[in-house]
Amino acid sequence: MRNITWKKRNIMISVLAAALLCAVCTAGILKINEGAVQQGIARSVIRFHVLANSNSQEDQDLKMQVKADVVEEMQGMLKGARSVEESRSVIEENLPQIQSYANERVKEYGYDYPVSAGLVTTWFPVKEYGDCTFPAGQYEALQIRIGEAEGRNWWCVLYPGLCFTDAVHAVVPEEKKEELSHVLTDDEYETIMNGGRVKVRFRWFS
Repeated sequence: MRNITWKKRNIMISVLAAALLCAVCTAGILKINEGAVQQGIARSVIRFHVLANSNSQEDQDLKMQVKADVVEEMQGMLKGARSVEESRSVIEENLPQIQSYANERVKEYGYDYPVSAGLVTTWFPVKEYGDCTFPAGQYEALQIRIGEAEGRNWWCVLYPGLCFTDAVHAVVPEEKKEELSHVLTDDEYETIMNGGRVKVRFRWFS
């Protein structure tokens, strides 16, 4: 009877150890997959990032006015761009013009804050844009900094063109989702549409 009890205990310990090992391996695989998927998404998009001077209502309103004007300006600039590389080149070539334009808008709205514009690689936390969720990580972005740039920020995806969507209802139209799917892999696109969560797929080989 004692031998049977020990056998049961050993079997239980073996099962628990196997389950723990499986959980650790799954967590490791998920972490690796998350990093790879995020980096793949980052290589395929350029984000647009506007930082307000402060969190005061006036500065936040100014941020939204400037972003709307610059988004409209960028729409014209990037109209012929067919890839992330072409979009990057257009932005780099026009950075002085973009900064000057944003600066003019700030002055037009009655403020004397300095404005800077740059194409930067910066950290973004998990961000939702309508029903699309972009995982946290380093992304390339056209960044507009207003004044001290210490206020809440606003963002969208400049390439492919997700900045020009329904701002009232925060819905990404199906045609824009299709554009996004064309520049991403299936796993990358599924992650964005799955709340930014990567699905772990186990492949069995025979």
